[in-house]
Amino acid sequence: MEERNHSEATEFIFLGLTDNPELTVPLFWVFLLIYIITLVGNGGMILLTTIDSKLHTPMYFFLRSLSFCDLCYSSTIAPKMLQNFLAERKSISRASCAVQMYFSISLADIECLLLAVMAYDRYVAICNPLLYRATMSRQLCNLLVAGVYALGFVDSMIHTCLTFRLSFCRSNIINHFFCDVPPLLILSSSDTRVNEVLIIAFSGCILISSIVTVLLSYVYIISTILQIRSAAGRRKTFSTCAFHLIAVLMFHGSQLFMYLRSTSSYSMDRDKVVSVFYSVLVPMLNPLIYSLRNTEVKDSLKKAVNKLLNNS
Repeated sequence: MEERNHSEATEFIFLGLTDNPELTVPLFWVFLLIYIITLVGNGGMILLTTIDSKLHTPMYFFLRSLSFCDLCYSSTIAPKMLQNFLAERKSISRASCAVQMYFSISLADIECLLLAVMAYDRYVAICNPLLYRATMSRQLCNLLVAGVYALGFVDSMIHTCLTFRLSFCRSNIINHFFCDVPPLLILSSSDTRVNEVLIIAFSGCILISSIVTVLLSYVYIISTILQIRSAAGRRKTFSTCAFHLIAVLMFHGSQLFMYLRSTSSYSMDRDKVVSVFYSVLVPMLNPLIYSLRNTEVKDSLKKAVNKLLNNS
C-alpha cells in the first residue's frame, strides 16, 4: 500500500473486489467467462442486425446501438479488472484512471438514455402502429442516437474534469475495481461538496428524465395492451415489453443507488457489488433479454448459422 502524504498521487492502487487470495483465480475465470459472453452476445447482435435486411427497422437500430454501447462499456472496465485479479500490484496511472472514468460515465449515461429512447420506440410501435414508420424515420433515429451520445460525452467530461481537479495527496488507494466518481471523492483530501451537488444535479437529471420517459411510455403501452382482444396478442406484446422493463429496472435501480446520495452514506464494500451489476452483468444480460427472446432475431441467427454451415 502506498501513501502520498505530501505529494500529489500520480497513480492509484485498486483494492479490487476481494482481498482473499484464494478467490482471485476463481473470480478471474468467472469474470473472463462473463466478458467473453458479453463480447459474443453483443458482437453477434451488431452483426445480425447489420447483415439481415429484415432487421433494418428502428427497433433493431436502437438494439444495435445498445449492443455497441454495452460492448464498449464492458471493454472499458473488464480487461483492467481481469488483469488486476492476477497482478501483484493493482495500479493504474492518473491519466489512465481519468480516461477509464470518462468512458465509463459517458457509456453509462448513453445506456441510460438509450433505454428511454427504446421505451419511446415501443410506445410508438404499440400505441400508434400505423404511424410508426413515419414517426420513427431514419433521420429521427439518427438524431436521437447522436443526441444521446452527445449528452453522455458532455456530462462525463464535466464529472471527470471536476473530479481530477481535486487533490489526492492523502492516499492513492481506491477501494474499488475501476475508477468511478464516488470512491475517488472519498479518497480526495479536497472539499468535494461541489462535485456531490453536480453529480446529483446532472446524473439525477439524466436518470430521472430517462425513468419518467420509460414510465410514461409504459403507462400508455399497458393501457393499449389491455385493450387488445386476443389473449395471445396481449401475451406476446406484454412479453416483449416485460423483458425491456426488467433491463430498465436492473440498470436504473443500481445507478440510482450508486449516484443519487451523498458520500457520507457510501459503503464501499457493498457498493462494489452493486457496481458489478450495472458495469459487468447488465452488458452481458442485455443481448439475452432483448434478443434471444425475440423470434425475428432467433430466425435470423438460424439463417446465418445454416448459411455458414452450407458454405463450409
